[in-house]
Amino acid sequence: MANTVCNIPRGTRVLVTGATGFTGSVLTRKLAQAGLQVHAIARSASAAEAFKDLNIRWFTGDVFDPDTIRQASEGVEYVFHLAAAYREAKSSDEIYEKVHVTSTQLLAKAVLANKDFKRFVHVSTVGVHGHIEHPPADENYPFHPGDIYQKTKADAELWLRDFAAAQGLPFTVIRPCAIYGPGDRRLLKVFTMASRGWLLILGHGKCLYHLVHVEDLTDVMILAATHPAARNDIFIVGDREPVSLMQMGEMIAVHFGKKLRIIRLPAWPFFVLGALCEAICKPLGVEPPLYRRRVAFYTKDRAFDTRKLREKLGYAHLTTTEAGLRKTAQWYQDQGWIK
Repeated sequence: MANTVCNIPRGTRVLVTGATGFTGSVLTRKLAQAGLQVHAIARSASAAEAFKDLNIRWFTGDVFDPDTIRQASEGVEYVFHLAAAYREAKSSDEIYEKVHVTSTQLLAKAVLANKDFKRFVHVSTVGVHGHIEHPPADENYPFHPGDIYQKTKADAELWLRDFAAAQGLPFTVIRPCAIYGPGDRRLLKVFTMASRGWLLILGHGKCLYHLVHVEDLTDVMILAATHPAARNDIFIVGDREPVSLMQMGEMIAVHFGKKLRIIRLPAWPFFVLGALCEAICKPLGVEPPLYRRRVAFYTKDRAFDTRKLREKLGYAHLTTTEAGLRKTAQWYQDQGWIK
């Protein structure tokens, strides 16, 4: 079975939240190009400009606004709930709560009124598991969220599972690993360092990291919307195997014709400095130049067992980790993001 096939019938009305984000934009384009009647929520009209070549009905407003949700949800048969608060240290806890938890509650309650509703695809994160003490972890690994982003993502997922069970709402939870691909900026610093032949690693751990290419992730979301085995179940979505941060750097460096040099520094001074930056900048509404979550990226192990995705849904990855990293590196070069 080809992963890119969309089994949702043409003309079906679907709703995408987070449609203008990195992953959401890829998914929204695929759904629109499959001939679906796409509803999408954007915070501003300008955010929809990049999609003007597609037949999408945009609803301008916050994803936690009841009126926006009510209007956007009218008559939809599938929901792809990707909305997420930007992981910025200056964001308040209230924003994370509204974007992750309140929006989920409003959406789930709204679609109950749709008699032909088929599936609520809820996008969570493997971050709900926190640091993995004994990797790899599967879908049953305990929740240990390490920050407000992860905590509110966990709260939203748990609420939805309880609500769906009580109300008979069909759902699927997707927990993506680290998403990357053309257009991503979160891993750009790693690519930039490796392109210059060096990579900074804090601490002395393995720093295991589990990636998923955005094309694979969005294909899994589309597959999970209609696959009978995905109903009322949870899937960690990532590549077949994790890589260490050092391995990742080496794969990228090869693309640039560089031999990678690893620079290891103790992590604790950076955690202290990050906490200090947050304490000073957050009250002023300024994004800190360094914060603890970014430091933690270099110190935690995030490795997962992704067999369930393949064994239960029959998914076959389109992109290997090495090929995906090298293609993304080339895209950064083509765009002038790495020179």
